[in-house]
Amino acid sequence: VEKFKRLKNEGNDFVKAGEYEEAVNKYSECMKLNTEECTVYTNRALCYLKLYKYEEAKRDCDHVLQIEDSNVKAFYRRALAYKGLQVRKKNMAGI
Repeated sequence: VEKFKRLKNEGNDFVKAGEYEEAVNKYSECMKLNTEECTVYTNRALCYLKLYKYEEAKRDCDHVLQIEDSNVKAFYRRALAYKGLQVRKKNMAGI
C-alpha cells in the first residue's frame, strides 16, 4: 500500500511538472500493484491525452468504466480521446 501511494504521488508530481511520459511510467507501476484503483487509470489517461495517445487514453477510460460505470472523469477523458481520434482521422483523410 505504501509503495502504491508513493508511486502515485510521484506520478502526480510529474504531471504537475508537465513530464507526462514519466508520469505514465509511475502510474503503470501502480497498476501492477492494484488494477482496481480507478484514479491511476484516469490520471494515466490524462497523460496520454497530453501526449496525443488517444487510443491508449480511451483504453484506460474503458477500463475504469467497467469498474465504475458512473466515473465522470473517465467519461470526460474518453470523450476527449474520441475527439482526438476524430481529428486525427480527418487530418489523415486530408493527406
